[in-house]
Amino acid sequence: MLHFSKAKIWMIAVVCALGVLFTLPNFISPGTLPSWVPQNRVSLGLDLQGGSYLLLEVDMNTVIRERLEGALDTTRTALRNGNIRYTDLAVRDRAVTFNLNDASQAEAARAALGDLLNSGISQTQRDFSFSNDGPRVQVALTDAGISDRQARAVEQSIEIVRRRIDETGVNEPVIARQGSNRILVQLPGVTDPDRVKRLLGQTAKMTFHLLGDETAARGTAAPPGTEWLPSIDPASRGQQYLVRKKIEVDGATLLDARPGSDQQSGTWVVNFEFDSAGARRFADITRANVGRPFAIVLDGKVISAPVIREPITGGRGQISGNFTTQSANDLAVLLRAGALPAPLTIVEERTIGPDLGADSIRAGIIACLVGFVLVVGYMIMSYGLFGLYANIALIFNLFLTVAGLSLLNATLTLPGIAGLLLTLGMSVDANILINERIREESRKGRSAFAAMEAGFTRAFATIVDANLTTLIKMLLLYAVGTGAVRGFAVTISLGIITSMFTATVVTRLLMVTWLKKNRPKVLSVTTGFRLAPDDTKIRFMRGKRLGLIFSVLLSIASIGLFFKPGLNYGVDFAGGIVMEIRTPEPADFSELRESLSQLNLGPVQLQEFGQPTDVLIRFERQPGDEANQQAAVKAVQDKLAAEFAGTQIRRVESVGASVSGELFQQGMLALGLAAIAMLIYIWFRFEWQFGVGAVVTMLLDVTKTIGFFALTGMQFNLTAIAAILTIMGYSINDKVVVYDRVRENLRLYRKMPLGELIDRSINETLSRTIGTSVAIFLATLPLALFGGEALQEFAIVLLFGVVLATSSSIFIAAPILLYLGEHRLRRNAPAEQGAGETGNPAAGAKTGA
Repeated sequence: MLHFSKAKIWMIAVVCALGVLFTLPNFISPGTLPSWVPQNRVSLGLDLQGGSYLLLEVDMNTVIRERLEGALDTTRTALRNGNIRYTDLAVRDRAVTFNLNDASQAEAARAALGDLLNSGISQTQRDFSFSNDGPRVQVALTDAGISDRQARAVEQSIEIVRRRIDETGVNEPVIARQGSNRILVQLPGVTDPDRVKRLLGQTAKMTFHLLGDETAARGTAAPPGTEWLPSIDPASRGQQYLVRKKIEVDGATLLDARPGSDQQSGTWVVNFEFDSAGARRFADITRANVGRPFAIVLDGKVISAPVIREPITGGRGQISGNFTTQSANDLAVLLRAGALPAPLTIVEERTIGPDLGADSIRAGIIACLVGFVLVVGYMIMSYGLFGLYANIALIFNLFLTVAGLSLLNATLTLPGIAGLLLTLGMSVDANILINERIREESRKGRSAFAAMEAGFTRAFATIVDANLTTLIKMLLLYAVGTGAVRGFAVTISLGIITSMFTATVVTRLLMVTWLKKNRPKVLSVTTGFRLAPDDTKIRFMRGKRLGLIFSVLLSIASIGLFFKPGLNYGVDFAGGIVMEIRTPEPADFSELRESLSQLNLGPVQLQEFGQPTDVLIRFERQPGDEANQQAAVKAVQDKLAAEFAGTQIRRVESVGASVSGELFQQGMLALGLAAIAMLIYIWFRFEWQFGVGAVVTMLLDVTKTIGFFALTGMQFNLTAIAAILTIMGYSINDKVVVYDRVRENLRLYRKMPLGELIDRSINETLSRTIGTSVAIFLATLPLALFGGEALQEFAIVLLFGVVLATSSSIFIAAPILLYLGEHRLRRNAPAEQGAGETGNPAAGAKTGA
């Protein structure tokens, strides 16, 4: 354990040097480093650089409906061509149904529909199935057909969304599939997403139709084969056109579309060009209908209906309609990108202004610097030179963590900064365990080399157990989390993995090098500064009943608070709208509330935070579909712009009902899976009594944390779930350290009563328990003080959790273990034997480090 070969030393040095090297691209200009050095950087999340996050949902009902309507036309044509007489042809549910006049023609009908039924492929891959009951025939869309159509619709939608956004010039957009029918769009630097939302919100299906009977009176029923469509031309707004349903030319054959100006009128127009097939069809239609109006229809609305003056044979045309520069360019973008296969609905929106992002970066940097100084100072005060070595390892740990994020091309978010800061506190836990163990071995009279050897050896298993429990929870958080919460999980996970290397390898190399150079007879791993006295003999188990009863009562009270007054669910879980605004002068809340109440969007909640000019506006989730939610966002933005000039919208969050419900389910699933995973892991590593004790205590901690949310009124959202999972991780981490010492003492003191043995174990690990809690507390405190509105509540909950988990390890987890293990862990030893006897490992305990 204390021997380092030259090859191993060089390997450690190379790893640390690479960590520094791979971190440098984040702090220097591109091209400064040699070309052989990876130039990967950590990207800033939208909450740090500003931008928009949109979650779009493909309307699958429209996809299926259009597929069935196409099948209806195909069926009608096929039956007519086959001279098969029928009645009552219609789409019902997910099938095309009709009645045969002659039931004996069922097989003939099947044959006529061969192309639609994909007769040449296996039955499991067909889009439609054919069945009949006498004369009644049903051509039903199969599950395979639905799945295939939906998959293709999403893939096509992603490609078209990418084309449309690329046309707007947004730098480095992120467009990815999420789930089965959603598309994630992240737009860095886009602070006003309205134009993008307009572009993405239009299906942009353009078709060309002839008009129907022009003498038909407006408002009368449309004759068969025609329909009334509204006009969106400002010159004829409110007018309706009777348009033939038959598509004469499909916009899918468009080759190009560009904005331009009309040479005669000087107004803005959109010039378009067809491909060869579209040009031929366009020429045929215009040649045969000179003198007749020709409607250009976009998404079921007439853009214009010009009269065909002469045949258009060049495949080029022009769309006029009182366009502005922006609207002409947007229509050209839509036509060039192509039509979406189905409408897209915005089910979640988050927009961060660049100045708010800059404020977040500044707050995060201040919190990290202050937290780093506090942790470094604490380690030096507690362990002197060995504390300095731990701090050197901590610096390399930060380099390696950032290097890992860079190589992964990870995105650093505000919770990610919190993760870096928490990594500081959690990383020193391993160093505290090692230093306390070395100090303990030295006080037993061991030589310097023996004490260091034993300290590293015996602390290693505890470090592995403690860190693995946290890693398991971070993996679960990554699996069920989204966006920034995933970034937090990745940052913590990388920090834990790298801390295993820096604490057990880098620190050991530094300490061993010093030891071999100075060769002291006895190690003194202290400066005299101690938060917990040495050789404490506190009889914690005397208050076991009181501790358990008090904890259960607090948890019951917390459950009561969960029901009344209940949790203040954030927009993630409750849905709704949250806006952060900054007014030019101190905000007039009464005027703001009165003005926004006129929108009839439900109760308006206003909250001041930070400066008197900063206001949070909250609206409940709007009734109806997701479009109503977006309409409410637009209404609030317009109201603020019209009546409160100079007001800056710094942040917008809008979450619909479907997303909020899913996020809540995912959050609860993460908590449940974490509890199960912890039980299994500790049961595997220890005895089942340890696993049950740790998980029950952890659940009691969770209920108290939820009670804390209810009592304080803090928002319960995805960040709150991340905080609770972090508390669960620290809670288990702390209990693993105590339980590991109990397991070790079970092997050493096989006749000591379990209550005394548990007291002894708690007293022996008390310095580590308090030391680690103080380190994490110091790392988290700057977040609460300087982290800004987004992280303050998160940090306050963590501070509460640190105190809660530390006390529960002593007063809850230990008594539960005593009650569960008193007659099981000591089943081969009499409970009344003296406490000072030592011997072989107890028969009832598993071996361990």
